[in-house]
Amino acid sequence: MKLIALDMDGTTLNSHKEISSENIEAVKKAQQYGHIVMILSGRSSLLIHEQLSKHHLNCPVGGNNGAELYAEGKLIETTSLTSVQSHQIAIEIENEKLPYKIGTNKGTFVHKDWFERFDQILASGRVPSEYFEHKDYQIFTASPTVYGQGFFQQFEDIIYGNSLVQKFFILSLDPEQKQRLQTKLQAIEGIYVTSSSPFNLEITHINGNKGNGLIKMARHFHIPLKNTIAIGDERNDLPMFHTAGLSIAMGNADEEVKKHCDLITLTNDENGVAYAIENYILKESYKSTL
Repeated sequence: MKLIALDMDGTTLNSHKEISSENIEAVKKAQQYGHIVMILSGRSSLLIHEQLSKHHLNCPVGGNNGAELYAEGKLIETTSLTSVQSHQIAIEIENEKLPYKIGTNKGTFVHKDWFERFDQILASGRVPSEYFEHKDYQIFTASPTVYGQGFFQQFEDIIYGNSLVQKFFILSLDPEQKQRLQTKLQAIEGIYVTSSSPFNLEITHINGNKGNGLIKMARHFHIPLKNTIAIGDERNDLPMFHTAGLSIAMGNADEEVKKHCDLITLTNDENGVAYAIENYILKESYKSTL
């Protein structure tokens, strides 16, 4: 038995944000062979479950980069930021006046000035032209109302409320501003700063990353780490690449990500997940080339 961890955007989903029939069939085939296939994504668990339910897929889920883990329909573990950490993070974001979201165990909430701040960044002229053509630009800049996300007036209402903060998502379209903020955030003790595109930042507790998410899910199913596989395309996938027994980068992956993998499959528009499952996992044909 193997545990196969699939990233979602840019990996399991194609550029149209759909799961192809080929990928669906490959996931189900792997399950029929007795393997566990989980989705390990930067998305919230709610959004992951919504996507899986469209295709009648039943998989364990790691949301918010592994900060919340579900198996057999039950929450098995959550990793949250402390209120002190969350306050420090929010202050740094507010100083830069960037649009951001706070992911909690009760849903994802959006800063009330999201639209105003987003418009100001676009009007600044500091957004690189290539960002507008990036595969994830539309989904990351879409109106939060598309996802049914509520708005908060003051970040203190979320941080000191009755929910657990698992992740901050920051839209940072100005490269210089992103680097400045990232440097400040990395000075905060006990947090993990990563990204899933050139123009966003994602902050979780230092233990709330995809690597630890994979470890905990493997432990839940009593699967040795040497029998785990990770498939992804962005920098937030690197912790699970470094943890898994076998790491596979998508053909469309960031070039830096490809440097950290064992194998490279086809792109997400060429059913790269299905190809990897069929050829590298079920047939284990890659072993003959090592």
